[in-house]
Amino acid sequence: MRAAPRLTSTEQRPVTTLRGVGPALAGRLAHLGVTQVQDLLFILPRAYEDRTRTVPIGSLLPGQRAVIEGEIQLTEVTFRRRRQLLSRLADGSGHVILRFFHFSAAQQHNLARGARLRCFGEVRRGPLGLEIVHPEYQHVAAGGAPLEETLTPIYPTTEGVAQGRLRALIGQALEELHRAGVREWLPAPLLESLHLPTLSRSLEYVHHPPRDARLEVLAAGRHPAQRRLAFEELLAHTLALKLAKRELQSAPAAPLADPAGLEARFVAALPFTLTGAQQRVRREIGADLARAQPMLRLVQGDVGSGKTAVAAAAAARAVGSGLQAVLMAPTELLAEQHWRSFDAWFRPLGLPVAHLSGSKPARARSSALETIASGEVQLIVGTHALFQQGIEFARLALVIVDEQHRFGVRQRLALREKGDRGGLTPHQLIMTATPIPRTLAMTACADLDVSTIDELPPGRTPVKTVAVVEERRAEVVERIAAACREGRQVYWVCPLIEESDELRYQAAEETASQLAEALPDVRLGLVHGRMPAAKKEQAMAAFEAGRIQLLVATTVIEVGVDVPNATLMVIENAERMGLAQLHQLRGRVGRGALESSCVLLYRQPLSQIARERLRAIRETSDGFVIAQRDLELRGPGELLGTRQTGLAQLRVADLARDADLLPRVQQAADLILREHADRIAPLTARWIGEGERYGRVG
Repeated sequence: MRAAPRLTSTEQRPVTTLRGVGPALAGRLAHLGVTQVQDLLFILPRAYEDRTRTVPIGSLLPGQRAVIEGEIQLTEVTFRRRRQLLSRLADGSGHVILRFFHFSAAQQHNLARGARLRCFGEVRRGPLGLEIVHPEYQHVAAGGAPLEETLTPIYPTTEGVAQGRLRALIGQALEELHRAGVREWLPAPLLESLHLPTLSRSLEYVHHPPRDARLEVLAAGRHPAQRRLAFEELLAHTLALKLAKRELQSAPAAPLADPAGLEARFVAALPFTLTGAQQRVRREIGADLARAQPMLRLVQGDVGSGKTAVAAAAAARAVGSGLQAVLMAPTELLAEQHWRSFDAWFRPLGLPVAHLSGSKPARARSSALETIASGEVQLIVGTHALFQQGIEFARLALVIVDEQHRFGVRQRLALREKGDRGGLTPHQLIMTATPIPRTLAMTACADLDVSTIDELPPGRTPVKTVAVVEERRAEVVERIAAACREGRQVYWVCPLIEESDELRYQAAEETASQLAEALPDVRLGLVHGRMPAAKKEQAMAAFEAGRIQLLVATTVIEVGVDVPNATLMVIENAERMGLAQLHQLRGRVGRGALESSCVLLYRQPLSQIARERLRAIRETSDGFVIAQRDLELRGPGELLGTRQTGLAQLRVADLARDADLLPRVQQAADLILREHADRIAPLTARWIGEGERYGRVG
């Protein structure tokens, strides 16, 4: 066993040892995860400003951020709509107005005529010409004070800690860095092979780049100093996830041999033949389930690729081994869809499937819980939330989680508590219809083995996708009427106006009312998240049976709904949605042999990102291509749902930009796990925090 690593004084010293850090400021810093001096070094700039040179006032342009120097010609208080202080600053080449909305009498006195100032701020057009609102300023002597020697860092917004105070504290931490250094946790041979600068030099550079540094390289995150920090950050996250996997797999699990042969009987009874990709993934899962350690496998596949059938086959294997399997979905609607599929597949085999719903009457739910706890029922379907509310299982062997990005590392660790009463940990099979780009999976899913269903069942027709401006809405409504006259069915997805259930509900109601008026001969239904489950179920059943021709819905129909006769989808305000979500929604049509279309209604003006999204969704129907493009446009946090995954926000690394580092990150993680395990805790503490957020279950 190696001795514990020696820590440097920078790593040991509490932040309260710095000048000016009292209990109140220490408390605010603690909220930012800053408790030691070294923590300040890893609050990294998001941008830089050049304050190393003054700019003649006469050459200023609107939108420019610049340092200027001049003499006050006039200062006065005016009352245009609100009280404000105006000072006119000139330097011989021109003049600019300094505007203050919040000021004191002392400040007004200090800005008297003849005072010489050096100011910094953003120039804009004002009623009196060019102006700077609330500039940073200082009084300077006629000879001038020395300018900044390095670029000025702009740190992420920090609650309760002003930029100036944060810069000063980080400056003190850098002084400490010069005196004591900061520990290199990466092994020396690894550092040499990477050809990247040392940690100390990298930190010094990113906090205080020299005045001749190329701002465009820094802004792009491509400087070697940034790459050095990105590598270590990605390594820390990868190590934390690999440790979580090791922790989970250190516990025993029940090997599922299926002596009853239920899985084979289940597959033979399916009303369709599994594709080659489904069979391959089924074999991968089977090999995992046969072992006496918990499976941790992610199954990803495009919309309609048949992940649920593969998961159901795994559930059959668990039940055929005399144990229980549960499927968890993120929403009631999706849980309902899964229950219907499972019930249709397993009932002919004589196996009932319990459905745990929040809308079930208390007595019915209590009865269902009793049958689960006794082992009388072996197949259970419910939501993530319901599952976490104290349900007891008799012999739980397999947990299937749908939409993994809403069910994160912490929850995967918590599942250990739901295992068999004999102390066994359940196998975990996690499904996602949002394909995860390989680069992202290598880091965000480092605790999982990944299987991919990369083949669609035969008979699926490509969906033609068009973008239509809002002004042509009437043409779209006429197209719906034509489709319904031909006996087809249509989805209309309501606008995503705000992240508010109340507003979505109102938008859905209003849209349904308008469409009902415009299409009096069309049988119209409505589904949204605020409806009681029974009503949603009733509307969906009517749509599936063809009694409803036009279904107006919020994004609750994003996944799980399967109506082959639905051949047209209209998505309103499509410019507001992410690529992955648009692709998920589009997957509700084209599920049969009939030609299908998806109309993206958008409002102008379009932002550049919205324009690129709409172009990408029109150009390809490949979910993996779309996922990669979504990652590039939105970043990993949005794509995965960072808060749910436990994937902390990356401070300097970018999974799309730094994808080329990831193979070496994986190699480095394996090396450190194998030969330098004593370095893992300080590395993860440095980048993720002492909380070890991956390894603790809250």
